[in-house]
Amino acid sequence: MAERTFSIEFFPPKTPEGMAKLRETRRQLAQLKPKFFSVTFGAGGSTRDRTLETVLEIQAEGLAAAPHLSCIGSTRDSLREILDTYRAQGIRHIVALRGDLPSGMAEPGEFRYANELVAFIRQETGDWFEIEVAAYPETHPQARNYQEDLRNFQRKVAAGANAAITQYFFNPDAYFNFVDDCAELGVTLPIVPGIMPISNFSQLSRFSAACGAEIPRWLARKMESYLDDTASIRAFGLDFITGMCEKLLDGGAPGLHFYALNQAGLTSTIWQRLGIEE
Repeated sequence: MAERTFSIEFFPPKTPEGMAKLRETRRQLAQLKPKFFSVTFGAGGSTRDRTLETVLEIQAEGLAAAPHLSCIGSTRDSLREILDTYRAQGIRHIVALRGDLPSGMAEPGEFRYANELVAFIRQETGDWFEIEVAAYPETHPQARNYQEDLRNFQRKVAAGANAAITQYFFNPDAYFNFVDDCAELGVTLPIVPGIMPISNFSQLSRFSAACGAEIPRWLARKMESYLDDTASIRAFGLDFITGMCEKLLDGGAPGLHFYALNQAGLTSTIWQRLGIEE
């Protein structure tokens, strides 16, 4: 069996206090020895400098870092400059995404789709970068239908992706069905499930509505029944997500990617419950 990949995602903090808090979070999560930490890239490159700063800090700490790079709202020249900077800093891993159009911006820029970005990275840098792309087991919210979204994913892979990370989900069957459908198309690269720990149901509902991740009705009702009992929500969420991760790994998932939201506690607890070792 191929080596499994366990990774953790952060977003670049907006304030010095946020940076200090993330350093402490990173110190705790580094003890888990993930393969890499990824760092998100704001709509239209709005966090470009903070993403770079965070990635270089992670790397300076002797940890592997994978910056996200999105193409919507960007130009070839601006993306070339970012790629050149990462190469000069010895970064060898990137998460290539379409991204969102910033509020108030009417035109998407020189790229419209993630497969164009993947092709551009390969054209500019050859095999320098290991490229991850996004996958959507429950369909991208802007795709017309599931089959169209599957073809979009196939194009990203054909353009030169090495692996994929999924949007988070709470139904393992959606993931397994997606992987099977990809295999039928001859797409067999590692597709790592994205995992969202549960701590705050109202926050999770907002996130899920925005990104198209379905919260099963029974799960939503269960969490709603706890009202403002955050300890019960947290305890139930830990049990549920740990069980889902076990099912995914037992079913052959090539690893897990945790959306940590710059917090250490829940990801650490799930990781330890699963007995993940380097």
